[in-house]
Amino acid sequence: MLTNYLKIAWRNLLRNKTFSLINILGLALGMACSLLILLWVQDELSMDRFHANDDRIFRVMENQAWAGQDIGTTPSTPGILAESLKKDFPEIEKAAMMTWEGNMLLTVGNTFGKEKGRYASGDFLSIFSFPLLQGDFRTALARPDAIVISEKLAHKYFPGQDALGKTIRVDNTDDLMVTGVMAELPENNTLKFDYLISWERFVKLNPWVKEWGNNGPRAFVLMSAKANPEKVSAKIRDYIKQKTNQQTNNIELFLQKNSDGYLHSNFKNGQLNGGRIEYVRMFVVVAIFILIIACINFMNLATARSVKRAKEVGVRKVVGAMRQSLMAQFVGESLLISFLALFVAVVVVALMLPMFNELTEKHLTFRLKDPTFWLILLGLTLVTGLLSGSYPALFLSSLRPVVVLKGVLKFKPSARFFRKGLVVFQFSLSIMLIAGMIIIYRQIRYIQTKNLGFDKENLVYMPLEGELKKNYETFRNELKTQPGIQEISASWSDPLEVGSSTIGVTWRGKDTTQRILFNQTAVHYGYLKAMNIRLKEGRDFSPAYTTDTTNYIINEAAARKIGYKNPVGQELTFWGRKGVIVGVVKDYHINSLHVAIDPLILHMQRKEFDGVVLARTQPGQTREALASLEKTFQKFNPRYPFEYKFTDQEFGTYYKSENIISKLANYFAFLAIFISCLGLFGLAAFTAEQRTKEIGIRKVLGASVTNIVLMLSKDFLLLVLLSSVVALPVAWWTMRSWLEKYANRIDIEWWMFAVAVVASLFIALFTISFQSVKAALMNPVKSLKTE
Repeated sequence: MLTNYLKIAWRNLLRNKTFSLINILGLALGMACSLLILLWVQDELSMDRFHANDDRIFRVMENQAWAGQDIGTTPSTPGILAESLKKDFPEIEKAAMMTWEGNMLLTVGNTFGKEKGRYASGDFLSIFSFPLLQGDFRTALARPDAIVISEKLAHKYFPGQDALGKTIRVDNTDDLMVTGVMAELPENNTLKFDYLISWERFVKLNPWVKEWGNNGPRAFVLMSAKANPEKVSAKIRDYIKQKTNQQTNNIELFLQKNSDGYLHSNFKNGQLNGGRIEYVRMFVVVAIFILIIACINFMNLATARSVKRAKEVGVRKVVGAMRQSLMAQFVGESLLISFLALFVAVVVVALMLPMFNELTEKHLTFRLKDPTFWLILLGLTLVTGLLSGSYPALFLSSLRPVVVLKGVLKFKPSARFFRKGLVVFQFSLSIMLIAGMIIIYRQIRYIQTKNLGFDKENLVYMPLEGELKKNYETFRNELKTQPGIQEISASWSDPLEVGSSTIGVTWRGKDTTQRILFNQTAVHYGYLKAMNIRLKEGRDFSPAYTTDTTNYIINEAAARKIGYKNPVGQELTFWGRKGVIVGVVKDYHINSLHVAIDPLILHMQRKEFDGVVLARTQPGQTREALASLEKTFQKFNPRYPFEYKFTDQEFGTYYKSENIISKLANYFAFLAIFISCLGLFGLAAFTAEQRTKEIGIRKVLGASVTNIVLMLSKDFLLLVLLSSVVALPVAWWTMRSWLEKYANRIDIEWWMFAVAVVASLFIALFTISFQSVKAALMNPVKSLKTE
C-alpha cells in the first residue's frame, strides 16, 4: 500500500512539473528561512551556557535610586565586594572580581603589540570553565605578578617554546610571569579576552577599588549546590548599606544568573525589561509565520488543481476507496514534497550560511553530530508536510463521486471563504513585515543621522598612554602645527561614552537629603573646540585663567538639576573642591541613544591620567592628519604601536545589533512576500480555471481584455485591502512597543503604513495580472468547447 502511494505521488509530481516545481520551491524557501532562523536562535540561546557549573554561576547586580531619576541597574560593583561576600555568606562557594576589557601593550624581546585582556581575581578560573592547556586553574591567578595568556598569544610571543614560566612586560612598566595558557575561548562566550592578569596588580594601580563608594568591576559568585539563589539574593540586598553604615544608602544588590545576562540585559526602573530575548522571540515568530505562509501557498496550489484531481477521487471512491485511504494518499504526497523541499532547503542553507554568518557576525554550522539537529530537521519536515497537506487531504477526500463524475465541481461558500481567508492571512503578515521593515529602517537611519550635539565627523581619537601622559602638553603643541590638524585635546572618556558618574556634587541651596547622580569627565584645554560642542553661555576652559583647574563647565541637564537661574559664575563643589561654573554647554549625547541625556560636569585634569587624545582634522585632509598623528606619536611614544579610531565609524558599531536586525527584517519580509505571491498565483490560476466558461461567454458578448482582467483582479485586490485592515493595527502596536526602548525615537506616521499597503497592492496586482491576462486572451471558442 505504501509503495503504491509513493508511486502515485511520484507520477503526479512528474506529470505536473510546473505545479510540483512551484510547490517544492515555495516549501523549500520557507523551510530554508526557518532553518536559518532556528540555527541563529539555537546559537543565541547557547550563549554562556557551556560552563560546567552554569546553573550555579551568578553575577552581582546593583539597583541605584537617585533623586528625580528612575532606578538604574548596573553590573558595576565595588572592587572589594566579591571577597567580602564569600567571607560573610556560607552559601557562596567562590567569588571573583573581573574588570572591563582593556588594551595593554605586551612585550617579549622585539615582539610587542596591543592586546585585549582583563584583570581577574583568584577564583575566576575556578568559577568559569575556561580550560587551561598549561598551568593549574586553582592557582594560576594567585601570584601578584601572574598573567594567563591564550594559546594564540603563546604562539605569537613564544613561537616554538613552552610559554609557561616565561616573562611578559606589560605597558613597559611591569614584568609578569606566565602562569597558564588557555585554550581558545568558545564562540558562544560573551566574556572576551586574550589574557588575564592578577587582581592584585589592578588594586595596586587603582587604590579606589578598596572603597565601598566606588564602582567599576564586576562581581561573580558560584553558589553551593544546596543554596537557594533567590534567598541569597534577598539576603545580600542591603549588604552595601550594612557595610557603609548608611541606611539611607540608595544601593541594593541582587543576583542574576550569568548565562541569562546576554539575553536579559535590559532593566527599567529596577525591573527586568527584556533585551536580546525580544529579538529571539520575534524571529521565532517570523520563522513560524514564514513556514505557515509556505504551507498556505501549498494549500492554495493544491486547491487550484482540485478540478483535475476530482475525477481521480471520484473513480477511486466508486471502486471502493475509503476516505481515510484517500487522506493518507494526499498527506503522503505532501510529505514526499516536504522531504524533497527539505533536500533543496538544506542545499540552500549550506550555500547561504557563509553569507548569513557574515551578516549576523556568527559562526553557525550544521551540527551533523548533534542528534537534536536531526530531530529539528525531521520535525520541521513532518510539521510542514502535515500542515500543508491537511487541507487538501480533507477537501479532496470529501468530494462526492456522483457530483465530480458528472464533470461539474462546485465549491461551497465555506470553502471559498477559507481559501480567501488564507490569502488575507498571508498578506496580513506581509503588510506587517513591510511596515515593520520601513519603521525599523527609519529608526536606524534616524539614529545614524541624528545631531548628537557634537560633530562626530573628522574626529579621531587614540589612547593617551606611555610617554604621552608625561609629555602631553608638548605633544599637543607640536601636533597643532602639523598639516591636517585643526584642534587637539584630551579626555578621560572617549567621545561616545562617559562611563563615570558621582553623587559628590554640592551647591548653595542644595537639599542635603537628595542624592543626585552626575556624569563627569576630566578634560584638557580645547575640548569643546575639538568636539565642536556649542556653548550656551559662559566660556571654555582657558590657560589665561589659572583658577580653571578648579572651575567647571556643565550641560543644560545639569543646570536644570542644580536649579541656578543664572548658573555662570555660581559656586559648585565637586569631590570637595570648591570652584565656580564658567560655562554651560548645550546638551549633547554622552552615551547610548537608548537613554536620555543625563547631567554632566566637565572639569580640568590637574595631573597625568589614562584617557584619549582627541584630534579634530581639517575637512578633506584626513590622510594628511593621520600621517601627522603617526609621525608625532612615534616621536613621543616609540615603544607603543600607533592606534586610532574614527568617531563616526565607532558610532556605527554601537548600534550593530539594530543594523543586523534591520537587514534580517528586510530579507525575511521580501521572502515572505515572494512566497505569498506564489500562493496568490495559485489562487488566481484556480479562479481563472473555475471561470473559464464565464470568461468565454463575456468575450463573445463583447467584453474587452481590460474588462476581463479587472473582473478577475478586483476580488484579489479587495482581499489585500482587507489584509491591511487586519495588519495595520497589529503592526502599529508591535512597532510602537519596539520603539519605546529608545529614549530618542521617530514618530510613527501614517505614510509608513500607506507605503506598506500600496506596495502590497502593487505586488499583488503584478502577480495576478499574469494569470488574468492569460485567461482574458484565451480563445472563447476553445474555452466554451472545454465545458
